[in-house]
Amino acid sequence: MPAYWLLKSEPDAYSYDDLERDGATVWDGVANNAALMYIRRAQPGDLALIYHTGDERRAVGVAEIISAAYPDPKLDNEKLAVMDVRPVRRLPQPVTLAAVKADSFFADFALVRQGRLSVVPVTEEQWGRLMGMAGA
Repeated sequence: MPAYWLLKSEPDAYSYDDLERDGATVWDGVANNAALMYIRRAQPGDLALIYHTGDERRAVGVAEIISAAYPDPKLDNEKLAVMDVRPVRRLPQPVTLAAVKADSFFADFALVRQGRLSVVPVTEEQWGRLMGMAGA
């Protein structure tokens, strides 16, 4: 059974369109200790929502984690972990942060409670509800 994650990205820096174009990418740029802990827990085969931050504030696509965590090869710091991801599918309808916050079901969702984290876990129940909201 895969685990589920939400990965945040500033769409001007790297968007779901970029991921689709590239076919896969190294998910890097994460420095927060809690978010790095989640990267280290992610495993190949896990699924992740790609969430655009900034002005968009919405989940736009699904990706698959295709590698275990490893030290960022661009940096000389073993603590900064990265992982590889590939696109799976674009959501039929993006799910906005406003819609998530408006649903009391998500009161304990890390996206709502820990809004600054760039990588957060998603429970199986939350994933199902989010996929329903996306029409997937």
